[in-house]
Amino acid sequence: MTDLEFLLSKIRDVQDFPQPGILFKDITPLLQDCEALRVACRLLAEPFRERGVSVVVGIESRGFIFGPPVALDLGVGFVPARKAGKLPWKTVEETYDLEYGTDQVQMHEDAIGSEDRVLIIDDLMATGGTAAAVTNLVRRMGGELVGLSILVELTFLEGRKLIDGVEIHSLLEV
Repeated sequence: MTDLEFLLSKIRDVQDFPQPGILFKDITPLLQDCEALRVACRLLAEPFRERGVSVVVGIESRGFIFGPPVALDLGVGFVPARKAGKLPWKTVEETYDLEYGTDQVQMHEDAIGSEDRVLIIDDLMATGGTAAAVTNLVRRMGGELVGLSILVELTFLEGRKLIDGVEIHSLLEV
């Protein structure tokens, strides 16, 4: 079994969650398996190992699970990208569209600088709105985007269409 087959075997489909008609990709079994978690973090970091990344940004909330181990693997620091109102210091924010309304993502105003080469980490890309917002936020803060590394991409939702000029590495495309 390949590493990717191993990881895929640790993701459970949950029908009709959080609402009828949705097939939810539950990564909890992967997180519970030490070897699967280790493999996932290694593979998320691998394509960017020699790319001069200086900081990893993790998208709330499961990007917080994968981001710090990837940052440690790359020998760099970690920055959380959070939903509005969750950070204690001065923030910079980016608003993005949801199916019904808008939402916001924030980072501390001093988290990313013009010298930073940034890798963004998340567990799942669906419609791409949150990842696009974090990408825009990093650019507005002056950071250079090295890439976006995702555990699972729901390709049928075409989320990567919202993200211009950034290398996207998805471990599992479903």
